[in-house]
Amino acid sequence: MEKLYTVSASPHIHSGISTPQIMRDVLLALLPALCISVWFFGFGALYVTAISVASCMFFEYFITRYILHKPLSLRDGSAAVTGLLLAFNVPTNLPEWIIITGALVSIGIAKMSFGGLGNNPFNPALVGRVFLLISFPVQMTTWPIPKGIFTPLIDAATGPTPLALVKENIKNGLPIQDIMANLPSLSDLLLGNRGGSMGEIAALALLAGFAYLLIRKVITWHIPVCILGTLGVFTGILWMSHPDLYPDPIFHLLSGGAILGAVFMATDYTTSPMSLKGKVAYGIGIGLITGLIRVYGAYPEGMSFAILIMNAFVPLINVYMKPARFGKEVKHG
Repeated sequence: MEKLYTVSASPHIHSGISTPQIMRDVLLALLPALCISVWFFGFGALYVTAISVASCMFFEYFITRYILHKPLSLRDGSAAVTGLLLAFNVPTNLPEWIIITGALVSIGIAKMSFGGLGNNPFNPALVGRVFLLISFPVQMTTWPIPKGIFTPLIDAATGPTPLALVKENIKNGLPIQDIMANLPSLSDLLLGNRGGSMGEIAALALLAGFAYLLIRKVITWHIPVCILGTLGVFTGILWMSHPDLYPDPIFHLLSGGAILGAVFMATDYTTSPMSLKGKVAYGIGIGLITGLIRVYGAYPEGMSFAILIMNAFVPLINVYMKPARFGKEVKHG
């Protein structure tokens, strides 16, 4: 044989957009939320972000060069995105060593142990976040209260998130009307004047990032809309059937990590389905599981767990919800 042809795995069409360009767009889309977080939480937000990003980049460099002995991959920007997303999922008063531990788990276990970018079955930042939540539950649920840009790095006032307040007060038998009256207003939920992580507080800034990613065609609308739509419908049905027991769906959509998870984490190319039907099923699954955990589970927030659970089903979704092969006859009617 004169020539040998090597057929690689799909996809076989190149859009012309490189991985560094995609990661740069994701970082730019997260920038408005980061600025809002600094405005409300102070420079502690920047401090946590810097430690998280630097740690993720260091661990990727060290593992790639000295353990895997592969070409360096820092220039693709994925480690920086993982570090920023990890920072968006933790309190801004988290001790440095816990942040570094989360970065090691995100990069070393969830990403590089599977071979690096493109091979990991689970979202690295979420694996790090869930590991920290299970290992250090007190530190990971001690949320600073927004006090302004000059809030000191330590000794900041802390308090529960709106979702945690609802969960605890419902458990104590308080009427939902009284609970909602003491929660942040709709404008506070949109603008970020409430307790929580950087990725929870600024719903409007995250939606601006969503619009930017859509315009840049980095992601499609299918997964975020299906997640938020399913969560809204599920909680809306409960609210309409028992308005004295459950908060309204707008509260659920604007609270916690719903928007961050739907827009920036569930849409990860590596861990989400390839077909449009698969994306829809994936998004509906995440929205439904999130709602079930929030309403009936022990944790007030369920987005991280829901995404990781559906990450595990992505290979199955790709097998049973893939488009027809090129050249295959499609039966109509």
